[in-house]
Amino acid sequence: MESISTKNAVVHFNSEVYTELNNYIKTAKPSKIFILVDTNTHDYCLPKFQERIESGDIAIEVMEMPNGEEHKSIDICTGVWEALSEYNADRKSLLINLGGGVVTDLGGFVASTYMRGITYINIPTSLLAMVDASVGGKTGVDLGSLKNQVGVINEGVMVGVDTSFLDTLPQNEMVSGFAEMLKHGLIYDEAYWNTLTHLENLDLSDLDRLIYDSIVIKNTVVTSDPTEQGLRKILNFGHTLGHAIESYFMENADKTPLLHGEAIAVGMILETYLSTKITGLSNDSLDTITKGILKTFSKVEITKADQQHIIELLKYDKKNSHGVVKFVLLEAIGKPKLDCVVSNDLILEAFDYYAN
Repeated sequence: MESISTKNAVVHFNSEVYTELNNYIKTAKPSKIFILVDTNTHDYCLPKFQERIESGDIAIEVMEMPNGEEHKSIDICTGVWEALSEYNADRKSLLINLGGGVVTDLGGFVASTYMRGITYINIPTSLLAMVDASVGGKTGVDLGSLKNQVGVINEGVMVGVDTSFLDTLPQNEMVSGFAEMLKHGLIYDEAYWNTLTHLENLDLSDLDRLIYDSIVIKNTVVTSDPTEQGLRKILNFGHTLGHAIESYFMENADKTPLLHGEAIAVGMILETYLSTKITGLSNDSLDTITKGILKTFSKVEITKADQQHIIELLKYDKKNSHGVVKFVLLEAIGKPKLDCVVSNDLILEAFDYYAN
C-alpha cells in the first residue's frame, strides 16, 4: 500500500514502516531515542519493534506507563516529563509512541510540550489508534473523567501502521476500533459504509485495505482543516453523546466502563435518531444505520437516571460555544451537517428509541 502524506507527516504501512523509520533515524540523527509503551505493549509489541529498529550508536530508553483510559492523565504526563528530564532528553531527542490511542494521545502531548516541543513518531498498535487516534495531530489527556479536555493539535513527523500488531489485540479492542471505521463511512462514503456492514462478503485478507481506506478518509478531512475550524468537526459524529456516555460510565462506580468504540456506537445511533428529527435523515436510513451498528455492537443499558447525568456532561463538549451544545448530524449517509442545536427533550426521545 502506498504511503499517505498528511499536512506535516507521512503514514507508512507494514514493511515500509521500518525502512522509513530507520532512514529517518539515520538522516535526522536524534540525540536520543525514547520509546513510550504501556504495560501491554511493553510485553506484546516492544520486543518485535526493537528487533526492527536500527539506532546505530544512538541510545534508546524505554518508558512504561500503565495501560487504560483512566491513566490518560496529567499525573502520568508529569511522570513521563520527569523521566525525559532524568534521562537528559534535549530538544533534538525523538519520542516514539508505541501503543494504542492512550499512548499516542498522551505521548504526542508530552512531546509537544516538553522543552516547548520535541519530535515524535506514532506507531499505533490498536485498530482504534491506526484508523483514528494516531492520525491528524490531536494530542491530549483527560481531565478526570472528561475526555480530551487538555491538549494541542501538533502532528508528529511520521505514523507507522504495522497491522501485524493487531494479532496481539483482544477481540473487544478490535471491535472498539471498528466503530471509528463505521463512522468514517457514515460521514464521508456510503459505499465504504456498505462494505463494512457486509463483512460476510470479505475475509481477513481484506482488513488491511479497509484500514487503509479509513485512514485515507480521516486524512482527507484533517488535511483540509487541520485546526478544526469547519470540516474536521464532522469527525465528531457520534462523539457528542458518545463521549458523555463514556465519561459517565468511567466515573460511576456502579457501571462497567465502556471502551471508546462501545460508547461511540451508542452515540452514533442516538445522533442518527436526532438526525431524523432535525436534518431530514430518512427513517429508512435510521433503520439501516441502527441495524448496521448493532450487527457488531451489543446494546448498553442506560437508565432514565443515567440519561439525566449524561445530558449534564454535554456542557463539557469541545464543540460547544457560548454555552450552546452543538452536534454533527446526518442529512444522508455520507452527508453530515455541522453545528446542529438539539433540545434535551429530543435527546431523551433518542434514548427511548435506542432502548427499544
